[in-house]
Amino acid sequence: MAALARKHEIRRAFDRAAATYDTAAHVQREAAAHLSAFARTPAKAVRCVLDAGCGTGQALPGLAARFPQAHRIALDFSPAMLARARAFDALPLCADIEYLPLADATVDLYWSSLALQWCDPARALAEAARVLKPGGAAWIATLGPNTLHELRTAFASVDDDVHVIDFDDIAHWLAIAEASGLAIETHSQTPLCEIAADLHELLGNIKAIGAHTVGEKRRRQPLGRRGWQILQSAYEAFRRPDGALPATYDLILLALRKPA
Repeated sequence: MAALARKHEIRRAFDRAAATYDTAAHVQREAAAHLSAFARTPAKAVRCVLDAGCGTGQALPGLAARFPQAHRIALDFSPAMLARARAFDALPLCADIEYLPLADATVDLYWSSLALQWCDPARALAEAARVLKPGGAAWIATLGPNTLHELRTAFASVDDDVHVIDFDDIAHWLAIAEASGLAIETHSQTPLCEIAADLHELLGNIKAIGAHTVGEKRRRQPLGRRGWQILQSAYEAFRRPDGALPATYDLILLALRKPA
């Protein structure tokens, strides 16, 4: 029940953020660009592309340009996000990445950019492997454990509650991929950085994309003026020489293939 409640909480957060997502999703666009440049176009024809966790559909135009003859499926479990993705030429499908309502071996390319960090890696990759055709490719961008380390460190000065979700490291993702029957073609890890003038703006951007759900161990009471002052002061240690406050996203890129 706890896992189901968390899924509902995450869905509600992304539903509420749908209207503000595109304005604030700077890192998400950058991650998708990195993933597109990172992955090599498969040698075999791509007839079906699945965007797993499509959000508002930011990646769909690039996928359409790269695979113009392919049938494209835009999948997300947030109805409000998916409603915005309907503007693009793709079949909308409201569903959970961990339980794909697709037949076995029907997808040539599984694309997922900054969605799988919200999932059980073993379940999500097992589903990716199941729906991929033999020889099909999975291109995945997710987040590693150094993500939002500044915020995690600053909040540690305030209390012992959880304010940032735990992210799996690249070794875990690689092990899960192999256990799911997917061959690893290549992988990489690089930091991306969101910047803002102050902490209010940084936290506002995180909330605007719906990425503020941390689970049952989150703080239940308001931070209060004193707590906020402590948090701001602690975060100032990360202010850059150019005057901006950074928030680091630890980007993991995976290019996987289902053996033929």
